[in-house]
Amino acid sequence: MTKATLPHAKSAAHPDVHARLRRLRWTAFALVAASYMLAFFHRIAPAAIATDLQQAFSASAAALGGLAATYFYVYTAMQIPTGILVDTLGPRRIVTLGGVIAAIGSVLFGYAATLTEASVGRMLIGLGVSVAFIALLKLNAAWFHDRHFGTVVGLTLVLGNVGSVLAAAPLAWVLQFTTWRTVFIVLGGVSLVLAVLTWLFVRDHPGEAGLSSLREMDGHAAHPPHAGHWFGGLKTVLRNPATWPIFWMNLGMGGSFIAFAGLWAVPFLQDVYGMPRVAATQHTSLMLAGFAAGAFAVGLVSDRLGRRRPVLIATALAHLLCWLPLVLALPMPPAASYFLFLLMGLSAGSFTLSWACVKEVNPHALSGMATSVVNTGVFLGTGILQPLVGWTLDRAGTSQDAAVQYQTGILIFFACVAAGFVGSLRVRETWCRYRGD
Repeated sequence: MTKATLPHAKSAAHPDVHARLRRLRWTAFALVAASYMLAFFHRIAPAAIATDLQQAFSASAAALGGLAATYFYVYTAMQIPTGILVDTLGPRRIVTLGGVIAAIGSVLFGYAATLTEASVGRMLIGLGVSVAFIALLKLNAAWFHDRHFGTVVGLTLVLGNVGSVLAAAPLAWVLQFTTWRTVFIVLGGVSLVLAVLTWLFVRDHPGEAGLSSLREMDGHAAHPPHAGHWFGGLKTVLRNPATWPIFWMNLGMGGSFIAFAGLWAVPFLQDVYGMPRVAATQHTSLMLAGFAAGAFAVGLVSDRLGRRRPVLIATALAHLLCWLPLVLALPMPPAASYFLFLLMGLSAGSFTLSWACVKEVNPHALSGMATSVVNTGVFLGTGILQPLVGWTLDRAGTSQDAAVQYQTGILIFFACVAAGFVGSLRVRETWCRYRGD
């Protein structure tokens, strides 16, 4: 092979190659990130409309928790299959299909006349949006330099959490003028539009656009492809002992944070601290905004330091301590409660380093499967905790003081966060470089 036909020489022959690379990179990122924002919106929205859903379907607290958790059951079940699909078929195809399915589910949820129909709609929503994050991580690994991955994941979560923030106080404000049903029907149309745009404009990797990989453009050898069947690749990830501390950290910390922010934070603040819905959703909005900022900050700091563990452990410990005032049901003036929820969100950004950590302890070609395995922990934890806490509330009854009613549920959250912190102590340091190839 002559120098003129080397992969990096092909890219260098075109003076506008870097401009084209940037355009394709950010087009793919923007479209799939928009789908991911919708996933976050659907994840958190039940907290803002919990009372409306209970009235519409005459649902108990446990039934409401089950309805909200339906999203997480299917989302959890789809994480490893999504990892396999993005490593084999590519992100573009599955994000397009997922957008169509989410559109159908959102419209069905909006028109649901019974709890069963609403559950089916929410299940389809969860199925459709479940592919967005792992697909975006795969695109990030293909279109961005390895040394920037933590920062780009942080940016991804910042944008995703815009969806969370919109599902809290802004959604509560919108519901003063329209119904929750209308909101979800409109979101179905948005999902369909994003699916079409993804099919037309997203490319799975630079090679699909006739470009060399980023490593080749930098003069390095490309990461080796996976040799063999996808099942062998999955076994490689699952048999890697460095994968599992990250999984348990995500299950305990990530699961607790999303279960609390996505359903029980607003009722907790209303019942225990006597806040009106708008004030309670402002707290969750601030917490989710803090989470977005924290995710970006920990990724950026970790990339700059060239270390994962110190940033991960310090922020995980801070998050664990944030739960103590809620466990003790301490009285808090508004300034203190807003500050606490902001700090809870900022420190929760710790578990978002998990995807960088697990990607770097496994082969590059298996990044989709690796990130999907640990991402399963987040949603498995959420799917367990949302109805479990609802069950404890039903058992506590309404005759007791509100703080007593919520005590068991908050203790469960705290115990899970503590278990996640223990997992963070066992995460392997990667020095922000691949150790799996």
